[in-house]
Amino acid sequence: MARGTHTDDIVLLRCCGDEIEPYLDAAARLRIEVFREYPYLYDGSAEYEAVYLQRYSACPESLFVCALHAGEVVGVSTALPLAAADEAFQQPFRESGLIVDSYYYLGESCLLPQYRGRGIGHAFFDHREAHASSLGYETTTFCSVLRSPHHSKKPMDYRSHDRFWQNRGYHPSDLVAELAWKQVDAQGEETNRLRFWQKTTMGC
Repeated sequence: MARGTHTDDIVLLRCCGDEIEPYLDAAARLRIEVFREYPYLYDGSAEYEAVYLQRYSACPESLFVCALHAGEVVGVSTALPLAAADEAFQQPFRESGLIVDSYYYLGESCLLPQYRGRGIGHAFFDHREAHASSLGYETTTFCSVLRSPHHSKKPMDYRSHDRFWQNRGYHPSDLVAELAWKQVDAQGEETNRLRFWQKTTMGC
C-alpha cells in the first residue's frame, strides 16, 4: 500500500489486490452517485456493485487509487488486467483476434464534483499507468459510453472528456463493448455500447 499527498488537503492512497477490500463500499457508493450523471445515467444498486467490484479485490494485480479528504473517500480510480475484467470487456478483443493478456484495463474514475478541476483526474491516470508499466504492460485501455449528441438527458453545459484523454496520449479504437445496466431514464435495463480508447508506451 502506498500513500502520497496530492494537494494540501487531498491524500491519494494506492491499494492492490486484497488491500482493496476495506474500500469496496466507498467505491460502490461513489460509482452509484457519480455514474448517475450523464452520460452513464446508471441507476445503481449496492447488490450489483458488490458483485462487480469483487473482481478487483480478488485479483493481485488490480489497483485502487483512492482520494481522501479529511479521512473520507471522495474519489476512486480502478484498474486491473483485462484478462481479469468482466467478460463483456474482453469479448471485443477476442472477436478481433487480439491477445487479451496484453492489455491492462483502466476500469473507471469516480470523483465528487466539488473536487474536480484540481488535477486529481491526471493523478489517477498517472498512478494507474505507472502500475501497469511496473507489471510489464505496454498498452492501457478503457472504454466510454456512446451517446447521441442529441440525447434528452445531456446537460446544456456538458463537456466530453475526449480532449483530456487525447492529451494523455489515448486514441479511440474500433473496439466496442456492449453492457446492460439499469438507467435513470428507462424502465429496467438498457444495453449500452462503449468504445475503447488505448495508449501504447513502448519500452515499458
